[in-house]
Amino acid sequence: MPTRDQILEALKVVIDPELHKDIVTLGMVRSIDIAESGAVNVTVSLTTPGCPIKGHFQTGVAAAVKSVEGVTAVSVGFDVLSDVEKQGLQKKLGRAAGLPEGALAQVANVVCIGSGKGGVGKSTLTVNLAAALLAEGKTVGVLDADVWGYSIPRMLGLGGQRPKVSPERKILPLEAHGLKVISIGFFLKEDEAVVWRGPMLHKALTQFLDDVAWGELDYLLIDLPPGTGDVSMTLSQLLPQATFMIVTTPQDAAQKVARRAAQMADKVDLTISSVIENMSGFTTPSGERFPIFGEGGGQNLADELDVPLLGQVPLTMPLRAHADAGIPLVAVDPDDAAAQAIFHAARGLIALAPAKPIALPVLDSTPAPALQVVQAGPPQPVGMSLPMAG
Repeated sequence: MPTRDQILEALKVVIDPELHKDIVTLGMVRSIDIAESGAVNVTVSLTTPGCPIKGHFQTGVAAAVKSVEGVTAVSVGFDVLSDVEKQGLQKKLGRAAGLPEGALAQVANVVCIGSGKGGVGKSTLTVNLAAALLAEGKTVGVLDADVWGYSIPRMLGLGGQRPKVSPERKILPLEAHGLKVISIGFFLKEDEAVVWRGPMLHKALTQFLDDVAWGELDYLLIDLPPGTGDVSMTLSQLLPQATFMIVTTPQDAAQKVARRAAQMADKVDLTISSVIENMSGFTTPSGERFPIFGEGGGQNLADELDVPLLGQVPLTMPLRAHADAGIPLVAVDPDDAAAQAIFHAARGLIALAPAKPIALPVLDSTPAPALQVVQAGPPQPVGMSLPMAG
């Protein structure tokens, strides 16, 4: 007959996709009942009664328990954490603002992409990395948090469009090239400047995270603005479990500024996951290579931070041209040298993600409810509210 310790150990593979910790560490395993026959009943405590990822926990728990030797049947039940238990969990996670209960609960991996300085091609890499992840079979969203220098809409061919709002008053992200996208640029007149201070930025970013119907995503890539100011600090507060990817060029000066971005991430307890080097030389049609911005900056930074260098992306004409045309290079010219380097980086990023439990049939489970189709309504103010385009 299996033991309680064996069941608990097995359940450590079941990860909360938003909190990025296992349900045993989070204290979400309410009870484990083991019958002499080997039948096991596990009760899991959720943060909210209407948890949109209950099915994820049901499948994961059943699969994990079923893998324990001697288990003959599995049933999974649910209850809800008490207010006191929620407060304890918030304290454990350092989340004074509360636990996720909606929009991001179905996002498995949040990756903040920053550089510390402008002009290193961060937005171009974000768009193409997202498209490369999509090509690898992942569901991907892109949040353009560069509120002053937003360029994601143009790079994805979404200029002049604006999101709609569902009857549930959730912003529906626009879609382009298979990616879900939100940008402050969707809510402003084209080329309108943003003149906001910290509190307004905090409200806007909170709304992008809480009031957007992202749905189920394997990855949400967040394109950060240059520097280490309000936006980066706000996102670290709202997304303490996000990882931080640093973009640099081989140039020593860019590497030094990127190092300051890494120091910011460390100070606010964001996990630095990796480095990507952009503008890694230019090769002529005859095959002669010129290291225009020097050599080795990305590898040196990665070594200093003790994280992997996921890729070295060279300068190519198609990379620039397709960004201006609103089409990700990797989607139309995958054999280009820059596209190949980005695909390599995407596969490296996937390898860094925590392993998912094997999905086995859930025993003694109730049928899933029928899907409901949500009809989009006309654009209207939401929440704080963002300035909708006229």
